[in-house]
Amino acid sequence: MKRAPASVRKRIGRLRAEIEHHNHRYHVLDDPEIPDAEYDRMMVELRALESEHPHLVTPDSPTQRVGGAPVSGFAEVRHRTPMLSLDNAFSREEVEAFDRRVRERLEADRDIEYACEPKLDGLAVSLTYRNGTLELGATRGDGAVGEDVTHNIRTIQSVPLRLAGRGWPTLLEARGEVFMSLAGFREMNRRAADKGEKVFVNPRNAAAGSLRQLDPRLAASRPLEIFFYGTGLAEGRKLPGRHSEILATMRDWGLRTSPEMRVVEGVDGMLGYYEQMGRRRARLPYQIDGVVYKVDSVARQRELGFIARAPRWAIAHKFPAEEEMTRVKAIEWQVGRTGALTPVARLEPVFVGGATVSNATLHNFDELQRKDVRVGDMVILRRAGDVIPEVVRVILEKRPSKTSIVRLPAACPVCGSSVEREEGEAIARCTGALVCSAQLKESLRHFASRRAMDIEGLGTSLIDQLVDAGLVENPADLYRLKVQQLEELERMGAKSAANIIESLGRSKATTLARFLFALGIRDVGESTADALARHFRTLEALRQATVSQIEEVPDIGPITAGHVHAFFAEKRNARVIDDLVRLGVHWPETRGAAARSNVLGGKTFVLTGALSSLSRDQAGDRIRELGGKVSGSVSKKTDYVVAGSEPGSKLRKATELGVKILGEDEFLRMLGDGG
Repeated sequence: MKRAPASVRKRIGRLRAEIEHHNHRYHVLDDPEIPDAEYDRMMVELRALESEHPHLVTPDSPTQRVGGAPVSGFAEVRHRTPMLSLDNAFSREEVEAFDRRVRERLEADRDIEYACEPKLDGLAVSLTYRNGTLELGATRGDGAVGEDVTHNIRTIQSVPLRLAGRGWPTLLEARGEVFMSLAGFREMNRRAADKGEKVFVNPRNAAAGSLRQLDPRLAASRPLEIFFYGTGLAEGRKLPGRHSEILATMRDWGLRTSPEMRVVEGVDGMLGYYEQMGRRRARLPYQIDGVVYKVDSVARQRELGFIARAPRWAIAHKFPAEEEMTRVKAIEWQVGRTGALTPVARLEPVFVGGATVSNATLHNFDELQRKDVRVGDMVILRRAGDVIPEVVRVILEKRPSKTSIVRLPAACPVCGSSVEREEGEAIARCTGALVCSAQLKESLRHFASRRAMDIEGLGTSLIDQLVDAGLVENPADLYRLKVQQLEELERMGAKSAANIIESLGRSKATTLARFLFALGIRDVGESTADALARHFRTLEALRQATVSQIEEVPDIGPITAGHVHAFFAEKRNARVIDDLVRLGVHWPETRGAAARSNVLGGKTFVLTGALSSLSRDQAGDRIRELGGKVSGSVSKKTDYVVAGSEPGSKLRKATELGVKILGEDEFLRMLGDGG
């Protein structure tokens, strides 16, 4: 026999050592260092090398056994029948090859029926029932010998302590998977974090760690669940002849099985089930990492038999890995539409969750610090379904010797404006709301909206074109636009362009409150803008105000006051405001005098129906200018309901609550506009 090259022998030895190391981390310590996909790749490579060089196969090779050995501290349990693992398939071709092998061995000329189930990402266990009563619960261990965890199994609510119904075997070994639901996992981690305790990385680790506690009170406090997927032994009763029927019988005995189990025919049936579960995967309440196909006929299972470590009649079809390992090439900062800075990891491209990923969110600065992600780090990347890829954790053992902690930038990476991060907040923001191109389109949409500057015809599509063409870099540029510039845009004729310019001209006459709202200052909505306008009366007074002076405005706290002050203190914002005023945006000073009169101070109005002399928006503006408040719904706290023509249900509710109803004439007299 030809001797294998030294490089092959060395590679096989290294693979065996690494796989055994990760077996120990995963099965014994419940603390894996690498994603399952990386482990699978090492096993595939080792099997391929041993297949090419069978004389190098040894009895202690990881390919010749199922898993890791049990830890000390628990009594050993020898399984009456081995708990074997399953071979994996990762492609359509591998599923087709599995089906072909099955049909050839069975000499079948028709499609085989397969029982299909989700492959839960949990911990395999064997439960022994003697005369219908739970006697023993054991982990899978190395497949031949597991650990006695009966004290913890008994705490799982979905495990029956005594079988239901009748006719069960005198001795039954029920095989199942202990897992933790996603909701239960999140709640458990939240409670642990609140107490300053360790949080788990994923539900699988949490379930395994919970089941292997010496104190059953701790396991009882964890949200463990179980699905049973078959039997290892049944004495004193003959079980049905099909796997699907066995599961139905187990359900009759009170043993919980997967509601997603289906029986299908042939390759097309198996692949159809795989695709269906793949689409539903993200909506399931628990994690699965693939599906399992089993020949449904028990007689045919016996005929097919086993190989050294797995049955020939079953295979696990794995989904594209949701977790992978890759390296961080750079960490950059993205600026969102509200100015929020989000750290983003630029990665060495890796195929995960069915797609090639080269970028992953780090959420915010606090999360970046907590995970301590640095350029050059090897990280675990997760992408589940359509979820945005994220860095789960750093593999510290693989961190390069020279790395630097990532700092929060002092200036916006897009526009250079200062970055503001309040104490206790995870999010840092760019303060250049009016000049930052990353925020520009959204700020322009807000600026032009009906409750702000009310620029008719300036919608999302046109704003996108104006920004992309470089015609508008801040709100003031809107008032510099010419008809000829607009006519050159896509789907914009001469008449439409003229209408836009006319609408821009009309919008220049506004109120101070609307103008402040249109600026998009953080935390400044309509009511806050109105309160600021009534209190300071002029734009210049507000721009010169200190934080403490802004805090004197009713209902404005220190945080909002700080946002307002920071906005006007930003020099770039100040230049845009000056431009807007120079270009003709104005508000009558008489309106400021009316606001000071506080005629309607403290009164709450609700508007319903159409008014003939002014629009609903104009009516609301007048109420606020005179110190009143406008609400969208009627309650016992409402002082007046103003009813125009064709009023809605608000009028009926006002009548039921005894709220005073004003007609248009009476309302105008209250405003001082009527005769």
